[in-house]
Amino acid sequence: MEQTATPNAVASTSLDRTHPTYTYKVVLLGNTSVGKSSLAYRYVKNDFKESLPTVGCSFFTQTLCLEATTIRLEIWDTAGQEKYHSVCHLYYRGAHAALLVYDITSKVSADRAKLWLQELEKEFFHDEIVIALVGNKADLAAEREVTTEEGEEFAQSKSLLYMETSAKSNYQVNELFTAVGRSVVVDECWAAPAQGGAAAGPSRGPAPQRPALAAGRTAPRA
Repeated sequence: MEQTATPNAVASTSLDRTHPTYTYKVVLLGNTSVGKSSLAYRYVKNDFKESLPTVGCSFFTQTLCLEATTIRLEIWDTAGQEKYHSVCHLYYRGAHAALLVYDITSKVSADRAKLWLQELEKEFFHDEIVIALVGNKADLAAEREVTTEEGEEFAQSKSLLYMETSAKSNYQVNELFTAVGRSVVVDECWAAPAQGGAAAGPSRGPAPQRPALAAGRTAPRA
């Protein structure tokens, strides 16, 4: 997979709405085998592969058309193995959004997602990054160890987005990335127009209420 360094939101000069206006970095964090790579692959390729081992970090891109703009998501899929933990901060540095992914059939993976949140809190102020808690493998609901209510309550307590997904059945995968993309655009509040009527690029700062899946809100259950 392609690996590159990602700057903050990068503006495009294209006026065609089919071309992305801004590029945003989204990083996937979580234990090994929770389905991070499968989520990214399903979203970008609309396909599912049971095993997609990641060495260090894999890189995907996807264009997302929203109501008001078109953006490009650069999706950084980090390896979940403990031996890569010490270098993961290099990959999520400069991120605009982070998906903390756990497996709903593994309480250990959910506890690990909470530790990843602590790591992010060391690197970012609360309004500097959009964070979503993602309970993956919803197709294995009969084997779940983490209830939907537990995920919702933790997300609400930390002002995170929350959604359960299944990369295998393609359940709420597109909805997840769309909700995150919308939240990133909202958080990247536009600066006051520069002289001559040209708008300045987006900047961090207090954001208006996020659309859809706001902090503590969830998508309808299956």
